[in-house]
Amino acid sequence: MRQEPKPAGSLRVLLVDESVGRAAILEQALADAGHAVVGRIAASEDLQAAVQRIEPDVIIIDMDSPDRDTLEHMRGISADRPKPIVMFAEDGDSATIEEAVRAGVSAYVVDGLNPGRVKPIMEVAIARFREFQALRQELADARHSLAERKDIERAKGILMQQRNWTEDEAYQALRKLAMDRNLRLAEVARNIIAVADLL
Repeated sequence: MRQEPKPAGSLRVLLVDESVGRAAILEQALADAGHAVVGRIAASEDLQAAVQRIEPDVIIIDMDSPDRDTLEHMRGISADRPKPIVMFAEDGDSATIEEAVRAGVSAYVVDGLNPGRVKPIMEVAIARFREFQALRQELADARHSLAERKDIERAKGILMQQRNWTEDEAYQALRKLAMDRNLRLAEVARNIIAVADLL
């Protein structure tokens, strides 16, 4: 689906709200802040499908209390298509808030909607979301790097055992093979492990 270009600083917002009156107030507050509501759905509708179809920059959910289905949809979005999620709710129970944050909510605002607070709340939610995504990426990179190092160590061990080489000789052989074949060291290591596992 072709998206219309948006002005700088403008966000495409998906609004989830059962109340037409509340949604109208929120839409006006968002328009006043320079953002565009590109879709509005009821909480009972499939949030994940709407996110996939509309591809918003931010999701705003306005409901009395997040129900199990909404939380499940948010978990799916956070896993598959992470987006900043702002939730306006009446339910200030700490367990509910904790559950919503675990499901992917970037900002949980209790005691209803104050149109004047919409813009700063969205800015905080987006900043928190970006920070969380950066940490998530760092963790994924660190895990990947650790897995690669383990593969290299294991491949070195195989070469040391089979060829009676020192650790340095095994490492140099791995490096030379990687350069000769124009592969990454970890790829060569995985190939050696795969061959050793077959024998």
